[in-house]
Formats: sequence, C-alpha cells, structure tokens
Amino acid sequence: MGWGNGPPTWSEMERVLSGRPGRVSPESLYPGDGGDSPAWSRKRGEYRAGRQERTGSTVPYAELHAHSAFSFLDGASPPEELVEEAVRLGLEAIALTDHDGFYGVVRFAEAAKELNMRTVFGSELTLDDAHLLVLARGQEGYRRLSREIAAAHLAGGEKGKLRYDLDRLTDAAGGHWQILTGCRKGHVRRALADGGPDAAAARLRELIDRFGADRVTVELTHHGIAEDGERNADLAELAQRHGLRVIASTAAHFAGPPRRRLAMAMAAVRARQSLDDAAGHLAPAGGAHLRSGEEMAHLFAAYPEAVRGAADLGLECAFDLRLIAPQLPPFDVPDGHTEASWLRQLTMDGARRRYGAPADRPEAYRQIEHELDIITALNFPGYFLVVHDIVSFCKNNDILCQGRGSAANSAVCYAIGITNVDPVRNKLLFERFLSPERDGPRTSTSTSNPIAGRRPSSTSTPSTAASTRRRWRTSSRTAESPRCGTWPGHWVSRRGSRTRGANRSAAGVASGRRSAPTFRPPSSNWPLRSRGFRGTSASTRAAW
Repeated sequence: MGWGNGPPTWSEMERVLSGRPGRVSPESLYPGDGGDSPAWSRKRGEYRAGRQERTGSTVPYAELHAHSAFSFLDGASPPEELVEEAVRLGLEAIALTDHDGFYGVVRFAEAAKELNMRTVFGSELTLDDAHLLVLARGQEGYRRLSREIAAAHLAGGEKGKLRYDLDRLTDAAGGHWQILTGCRKGHVRRALADGGPDAAAARLRELIDRFGADRVTVELTHHGIAEDGERNADLAELAQRHGLRVIASTAAHFAGPPRRRLAMAMAAVRARQSLDDAAGHLAPAGGAHLRSGEEMAHLFAAYPEAVRGAADLGLECAFDLRLIAPQLPPFDVPDGHTEASWLRQLTMDGARRRYGAPADRPEAYRQIEHELDIITALNFPGYFLVVHDIVSFCKNNDILCQGRGSAANSAVCYAIGITNVDPVRNKLLFERFLSPERDGPRTSTSTSNPIAGRRPSSTSTPSTAASTRRRWRTSSRTAESPRCGTWPGHWVSRRGSRTRGANRSAAGVASGRRSAPTFRPPSSNWPLRSRGFRGTSASTRAAW
C-alpha cells in the first residue's frame, strides 16, 4: 500500500484499522535500513551486544560528561558505542549528558542493560548566558529534569529554541540534581576565562547558593591544550576554598580515537568553517573521547582525588531507567469520592441505562464488578475517567467519537459510553483488553467532525506487555524523545496512507512497567483543540 492508494479490499482496510498483522510481513513489503531516519527505517531492532573485550582496569573511574550523536553536530558516536567503549575500558559507570534532552537514553539504557554497565542520566542545559550540566540523582531527579526540559521547549515556542529560567531550575532541583561546572561554556569556566579567578569564584558561589555545596561539583578536563594545567589548578583551588569535591572528566564527544576525524569534521560544520579554518579550535592531541581509569590517573596525576571522585559520584548517581514510570495527574472528582469510587458510580449509572436493573442482567453486573476490581487493582480508574471525559465532550459538541479496538471487550467502557458494543451479550473476553498479567489496557478512541468534514484523529492507550513490546520499536526516533506521542497498536488511515504510531516517552518505554497514558496532541484543525478544550475537566486538559 503506497501513499496514493489504499488497501485493495474492505477486509484489508478493516484489518489495517484494527491493527491485526497481515499475511505478508510489512518489513518484506517496505524494507528499512534499521536506522533512525524516518524516510528509510521502519523499525530499530533490539540491541544485541557482540563480543566485548575488556581491559580489566585497576583504577576505578566513571565518565560523567559524555555527548552522543543525539547532540546534533556535537557528538560523533551513537549511545550504544559509548557504552561499548566504556565496557571495554572497564569504567564503573557512564553518564549520557546530551544537550537539552534525553533523546538517546533509550538506546543508551538498552545497551547498558545488555552489557551490565551502570548508567547515569543527565543533560547539558543551554541557558541564555552559559551551559548548566545537570546529573539526575535517581529517579526523582530524572523526572524533575525531564519536566524542566519539556517546559523549556514549550516556552521557547520554536524547535531548537529553549527558554530556561534559572530560578525555576533552582526550585525544581530540590536536592535531586548534581550540578557540574562543566565545559568551557559553563558558568564557572566562562567566568574564569573572561574575568579570572575572582569572577569564577563569584559564579561558583552563585551555584552553591542555588543548589547547595553538596550538590555542586567542580569538573576538571585535560584535552592536551596549553591552558589545561593552569585552568585545572585554578579550578582545583576554587573547589578547595569552597569545600567542594572535584571530578575528572573527558567531556567525551565520541567513543574512541577512530571517531576523531568525524568529530573534527562535525565541529567544523557546526562552526560553518573549513577544517583548516577550524583547526585552531580543535583539540590537538586525541580529542575528547572516553579513557580508562589508568589513562585518567596519568593525565590527572596532580589531582588523584578527581579520578576517585568521579568513580564515587558515578556510583551515587547511577540508576536503572526501568525504574522510571510516568503517572497521570490526579483526576478531579466530586467531594467525598476517590477516582475509583467515582468511576464505580458512573459505571453503575450507565449500567442501569444500558442493562437495566441488576436483577434483569445479573451476568452483566457480575462482569462489571470483575472489571472494576481489576481496574482498581491496576490503578487505572483515572485513565478511564479521562477517556470518559473526552468522549462526553465530543458527544456534547456533535463530534463523532467511537471507542475501538479491544476496548469493545470491556463492559465498563460500554456502560460509561466509550464503546457501543455489548461485550456481555457478545461474550467478549475482557482480559484481552486489560489483565493483571499485562502492563496496561489496549484501547483507542477515534474522533472526527462529520459536519466540518475533518479527518479522523486518534488517541491511543498503552500496551506494554512483553508480547507487544516489539511494536513500539517501530519508531525509535520519537521513542527516544522526552516528549510523548501515540502508542502501540494505533493505526490511522489518512488519504489512503497507513501510519503506525508506536511512540512512548523515554521513561515509559524503558521502564517495562505499567505506566499511565499520555495523549498525543491533536492536529491544529481538530475540534477539541480549536475550541480550547472547553467543556472538559482540568484533569483531562492536564493529561493532554
């Protein structure tokens, strides 16, 4: 099926819209290259580690400042390659600190899990006057940092332009971030280069006042340039004067020496210069690549505590991305109700309209009680309330809205008006929709405005069971973005084309745990958006 023609038969159209696999594998029809380019790749397969040589380092060291290729024109190695090199060098842990986002963390976490490497997650934030390197100290730090990055993207109002508020970042940290003084664009090093030690001390004190002395660390780097020794001496003296610990870092922009020429070419392109013109700004000896503990101990022989400090801080900040799971905001319910009790009341009111009295359809009410028990046990009442709120809004505003997929197997969905198929009469299996053995429901609601003739749009819910995890890998490009999209099993037919949205937040994808859904914002001409979501609850608007 190409861009200009639809499925050959109605049965094929029904199969596509229902998300069922066909007789022929899509991969054989539309082969991709396995990369991340949307023009070529259909999906990225699971990371498979090859044979890894290990040096068996005897000097503990962790790299806490590294950029991958997801830092555009800055990093020259994919996240997997950084992890592989860290394993080969025998590092204790490695951090991924791409610019203004967590774009590569899924691939980074997958490779680290496969190779048993500790992971640290952070980002280098581009403020108006300097860069701020932030490491997340655990899951809560990751959540807070992700939230602030997303807010900065939205505040900027344009792709690639972020607007951070340093005061807001200070409030958001709450002791869950570790601040490194960073590279030459960091507050302290920039002040040191422009105004000397006194100016650097003033900027360092500002960071301490904002984030606390125990959450600020001075970073030393050595790239083989003449200023390294003097600069590191000044920074180490500042750290000692203020009672801060120091760490050694490569500020890596590529995994190993074989990537050096590519990294230099990318740096020249970023500066819009030829290699000859950019030569004076490029590292002359090896460049910023990962190094072993022995190499770092040799380079920082004057500061052995910096190498040990990096290893210790890496162990403090390391955590597994699978522990992150996003949650829906709480749904506003009437006084005296919880989300579960309000869903029960809505369901019972709807069941009386759909099924009549309990004595008339006892089997229906038994099924509803069974479903409510499972929904409550899996902590999904809020999600059902959000979808109910959206469906009610659509019906009240003459927008065609219909639940589809395995949501039709739910008597609760039928009772509260999300679907119009009686699963009890048709003997449909609820567990195909939601089960304790799986991680979340599988449903979607399609909406369109038949009067205005607008094309349908959809919102889909998560399905993260092991049997379906292959499906969200069909779009690794957006799965690695900190912003959220649609979910597995979401098929939409538009102008005869077939699209399969299989994206989730980086945190939710890698968690492998039950996570609450996040909705894809509708297109600009979609009725809900054009009307400003008037008529829906604040909880629903927050979820969107």
